[in-house]
Amino acid sequence: MNLTDAGREIKKELSGDEKVLESVFKLETLYKKYKFILWALVIAVVLFFIGRSVMQSMHEAKLLEANEAYLTLQTKPEDTQALMILQEKNPALYELFTYTQATQKEDISVLEALSSSNNPVVADASNYAQSVLKQKPVDSILYEEMALFQQAYLEIKAGDVKSAKQKLNLIDERSPLFMIASLLKHSTIKAK
Repeated sequence: MNLTDAGREIKKELSGDEKVLESVFKLETLYKKYKFILWALVIAVVLFFIGRSVMQSMHEAKLLEANEAYLTLQTKPEDTQALMILQEKNPALYELFTYTQATQKEDISVLEALSSSNNPVVADASNYAQSVLKQKPVDSILYEEMALFQQAYLEIKAGDVKSAKQKLNLIDERSPLFMIASLLKHSTIKAK
């Protein structure tokens, strides 16, 4: 390698180092200009993740306390303190527990109150259970075929066999109630 080639190599290395130094100075200038925004952004991200983990921990503790109250109520259904904790910490589970207790005790007033619940499952089930206890027909989304069967039974009791058969025909062949509906339909046939 001759002297001119070595000079060119040195010049290339110096220009490369010069570019690195230039970019470092640009970064330093940008940092000085936007350091408050950058630090605020870093702090905001850290606070977001800390807040999120704290909220998740609080939610898990709340659910754990509600589960403990529910387990207590499984063994002692009359424990008012556990009932209050469950109502406060997990209202949906409280409504479900109240529904099961009301159906076991056949408490129509509690079922009437639960039929206006925000939870559509609890509201529909409560409305259906209440109508069964009162022996009145009702439409139900969850118990659609059971409601049809109940309506048909009540119509048979009232003497309206034709309408009862129409209701029983609405029960699907794949339904577990189909055989019972067929037997009920068959029992309405009168010998001539």
